[in-house]
Amino acid sequence: MNYNNEFNDAAKQLVLKGKLIDSKGWVPATSGNFSIRLTDNTIAITVSGKHKGNLVTDDIMLINANAESLDGKKPSAETLLHTSIYQRFSQARAVLHPHSLNSVVLSRIYNDKIVLKDYELLKAFSHLTSHENELVIPIFNNDQNILRLAELIDLYFTQHTCYAYIIAGHGLYTWGETLDIAYRQLEALDFLFACELQLSALKR
Repeated sequence: MNYNNEFNDAAKQLVLKGKLIDSKGWVPATSGNFSIRLTDNTIAITVSGKHKGNLVTDDIMLINANAESLDGKKPSAETLLHTSIYQRFSQARAVLHPHSLNSVVLSRIYNDKIVLKDYELLKAFSHLTSHENELVIPIFNNDQNILRLAELIDLYFTQHTCYAYIIAGHGLYTWGETLDIAYRQLEALDFLFACELQLSALKR
């Protein structure tokens, strides 16, 4: 398949971010997946089963808004979770899904949500302007039926403001207007999750 220049640029961005995210230890083994929405609403996304620290541009594939492959490559089983974000949030242009240790451990401590407040770093989210703001990160039970999980999460989107969520025992999803913004949020969340874990340990 002949990819256009926009796709090729997105593929290069995803490869570089994959190496950076892997360097943080957030995508062990072949976990995680990343994507960028293109201007024609097709999506460049990592293929299934590749180590994100070793990505090459051939490990990025093209799908449509219904999570269907457009180039014959195999997408991740979780691709519907990316497309549901893009369908719900018109401003979202990139989605990052790592399996970071802090998000996984916190999801085993908290039942349905993590409430982050009184942290200066909350301002890494552009809609938050003060440490006094509150950021709610919902936690959803893991489900091998991805369509059912995507529908459950989308129902939450219709009722709540949301900028990130965790699948329990699995990993984190966050998104933004650009790949760099999504990464900024990911980095901030991992730090804030680490703070919450340390506070939880000190309270015991």
